[in-house]
Amino acid sequence: MSQVLIERVSAVIVDLPTIRPHTLAMHTLHQQTLVVIRVQCSDAIEGIGESTTIGGLAYGNESPESIKQNIDSHLAPLLVGQDAANINAAMLRLDKVVKGNTFAKSGLESALLDAQGKRMGLAVSELLGGRVRDSLEVAWTLASGDTGRDIAEAQHMLDLRRHRIFKLKIGANPVEQDLKHVIAIKHALGDRASVRVDVNQSWDESRAIRACQVLGNNGIDLIEQPIARINRAGQVRLNQRSPAPIMADESIESVEDAFSLAADGAASIFALKIAKNGGPRAVLRTAAIAEAAGIALYGGTMLEGAIGTLASAHAFLTLRQLSWGTELFGPLLLTEDIVTEPPVYRDFALHVPRTPGLGLSLDEERLAFFTRH
Repeated sequence: MSQVLIERVSAVIVDLPTIRPHTLAMHTLHQQTLVVIRVQCSDAIEGIGESTTIGGLAYGNESPESIKQNIDSHLAPLLVGQDAANINAAMLRLDKVVKGNTFAKSGLESALLDAQGKRMGLAVSELLGGRVRDSLEVAWTLASGDTGRDIAEAQHMLDLRRHRIFKLKIGANPVEQDLKHVIAIKHALGDRASVRVDVNQSWDESRAIRACQVLGNNGIDLIEQPIARINRAGQVRLNQRSPAPIMADESIESVEDAFSLAADGAASIFALKIAKNGGPRAVLRTAAIAEAAGIALYGGTMLEGAIGTLASAHAFLTLRQLSWGTELFGPLLLTEDIVTEPPVYRDFALHVPRTPGLGLSLDEERLAFFTRH
């Protein structure tokens, strides 16, 4: 059999409206911007991938514009002419020449996996070692900032059997205001739901010490990244003192970060994100480090659309244990989509097909309509 080569790599920026403003500590989303990647191979098979950030440079070092530019100018030329079936060699080639750029690399690896799955007639989860489940429980983020509205939204989700895990984005307001907001929601939902918070690094250690105590004593199940990622010693101290477990998110910007956090005992839960590790294969290396260290796992999101969400899901399906579920609700935050069949959510979970590749196909008309020109 002749070698299958990568013939063309392209990336477009797609702007999709959201069902409501989505407020984080550092940014409020009024739409979500995806970078959709297409890899054409010499056997006429195309793979699709997605690179998506939250708030662009307000969150991290890559923006949709930089992702597209770096793919077009630097990463795509390195891939064209390479063996499309040898994903390991292709990604090692990128890592050798281009430092960082994990969001861009993640979308490219997802597209290569999608193409290889289609080529072999296998779902991406099977390429990653084999799934041990067909669905993933999915949390919903309550981020309107209005207590009454958030309670009503959560109760509606419970009635629909769509979500029973809720994460609250806090940190933009004074600590006492945030604590009052979170505790009111937890008291309203009671034992019907798990309530968690994401502080997105907004507190200093002095505020976090007391706030974590209050949150833990009021039934909050998890506290995500309460202080700055660079304050490693503070993270270790908080992890030792907080009655609620601390989850590392922004602290993990690479597989090497995961190893260092585990060695220091800086968190008891890791948020897994393919974009921040460099792809589905890389995020499984972070998961392996966590498992070896006795650290629990949570399947995180960058609020990707359907393509990035399923790329994450296929990796998470292979993990032995996801004690804290996932946050793969990105497509549900969008009013529009660019795939022909959107992901299936029911009974509190995302259900992932066994069809070849990621199990998605692009709606070319919708893609063209929402592509930024």
